[in-house]
Amino acid sequence: MNNNYDKIANHYDTLSRLVFFKSQVNAQVNQLQYIPKNSSILIVGGGTGWILEEIAKIYPSGLKLVYVEISGKMLALSQKRDCKNNQVEFVNIGIEDFKTDVLFDVILTPFLFDNFAEERAAKVFGQLNSCLKREGFWFIVDFSLDKVNGNWWKWLLLKSMYSFFKLLGIVEANQLIDMTPYFLNADYQISVQRFYYRGFIKALIYKKIK
Repeated sequence: MNNNYDKIANHYDTLSRLVFFKSQVNAQVNQLQYIPKNSSILIVGGGTGWILEEIAKIYPSGLKLVYVEISGKMLALSQKRDCKNNQVEFVNIGIEDFKTDVLFDVILTPFLFDNFAEERAAKVFGQLNSCLKREGFWFIVDFSLDKVNGNWWKWLLLKSMYSFFKLLGIVEANQLIDMTPYFLNADYQISVQRFYYRGFIKALIYKKIK
């Protein structure tokens, strides 16, 4: 399993909206107002690329984006999006194999870490951390099962999701990894935090202090 969504690329957005309505979309779109003007942005695991059009509604020009997606079918869909006059580089590769000398102002990882087992999640975090400038922002949206929000139905829904993706041979993870300690130990501060879908989806913007 390599966390590749080729098998359901054409149906992914429809499936997610059937379950979560627009909560997954809203969690990501509401963060975009905090992108600084003329930013360099790394997007990892952006799926079908609808987020590119939402970004372009705010900034139709002036942005430099690198869009990393392991699914070739997802990337093909993303390349059809209207990015206006922003500069976008599409990279069809797993994030673990992505190499760059660029330091970015902003990193977006929507529903990325829920795909990984803990060892790989730690590796990817370290890799992306090295790509973000000091004082840069990391936008993360993912599922949340902390003590405050870990109601029984959320555990059941998450288990059902993992079982479905395991059946298709898509994801490697068996459980959700809490990424909060990784950010705090690497000297990030929470700038914005919001919850969606009755607390099951958490949207955070971290600022890199050091």
